[in-house]
Amino acid sequence: MRTTPFPFTALYITILSGAHVVTSNDNGLAITPPLGWRSWNQYGRNVSQKLMESIMDGMVERTRLDHAGLATSLCDLGYCDVGLDDFWQACDSPSAAPGMHYHDIEGNPIVNLTIFPSLKSMTDHAHSLNLTAGFYGNNCICRDHCRNKTECDMQTRADIKAFLGWGFDSWKLDGCGGENDLALFDKYLREMAPDKTIMVENCHWGAKKYDPNPNLPPQEGCPYNFYRTSGDIQLSYGSVLYNLASVEQYRAMNASYPGCWAYPDMLQVGIRRKDDGIIGLSEAETRTHFGGWCIVSSPLMLGYDVNDEEVNDFIWDIVSNKEAIAVNQAYVGDSGGVYENSTS
Repeated sequence: MRTTPFPFTALYITILSGAHVVTSNDNGLAITPPLGWRSWNQYGRNVSQKLMESIMDGMVERTRLDHAGLATSLCDLGYCDVGLDDFWQACDSPSAAPGMHYHDIEGNPIVNLTIFPSLKSMTDHAHSLNLTAGFYGNNCICRDHCRNKTECDMQTRADIKAFLGWGFDSWKLDGCGGENDLALFDKYLREMAPDKTIMVENCHWGAKKYDPNPNLPPQEGCPYNFYRTSGDIQLSYGSVLYNLASVEQYRAMNASYPGCWAYPDMLQVGIRRKDDGIIGLSEAETRTHFGGWCIVSSPLMLGYDVNDEEVNDFIWDIVSNKEAIAVNQAYVGDSGGVYENSTS
């Protein structure tokens, strides 16, 4: 047994060195749980290219010290994948195909150019900072439900072609539209980008039909790199604990492992409430939240305004704790579990 390096509320970690290691997605990515940033929890629909590029700048600024007193950025700590979430699309575009909201008659996605004038320039900006850029698909806002195999195939291929042309590196696939054949998606990604590997998040809210199956070949059993175990996390401590508990069933089956991690959703660390702007979780709740995600080997996706100095003052010691991150990144046959009533 290994205890975490700073205090949490009745949580601990177990590492089983003799546990069976199952086969992961074989694209070579997410060998340890990915770290990064996603836009949804703090910004929701209030996103733009300007905002995303300012966040990217903030991710690499060395304006804070790590625990050893060295000037450190969030990317230095590992949070280097900066992802756009929903609402990049031009909802109800006049160019949309009949019955669609943001795909044209050839299946191409239609971007809201008013707020995202050039997605390629945005990913170029990320790459100039040595960051990777994440995208979002199968959107929930003004969702498009392709109606048959031919239409879904056309849209999937067109979405992938656009994604690659824009220069993105990772992809969050939500569960709202009609592009839900994740094995087919992985197949097309490999065919259309043979020289580039794409990190994929399966965001299907813990739906059993999309769970990993270690008994199948990797491209069928886990055609993604991490997968949601629950519904969307909310800005409350109760929701944090609920989502954290959702990981246990997958850990117990040894279904969270390198290349295929169970994920209880994005972090609510440092997120301000929409109504009054107050940081939503207390310091103790924030430590427990971050520590719990570290213990269960969850991907660590921040979402707070990294340029908000008041928030950084509040959470920096937590998100920059290298010993906690090391626990998150360690794997010796078991992803780690949390227990509410521990006597050890």
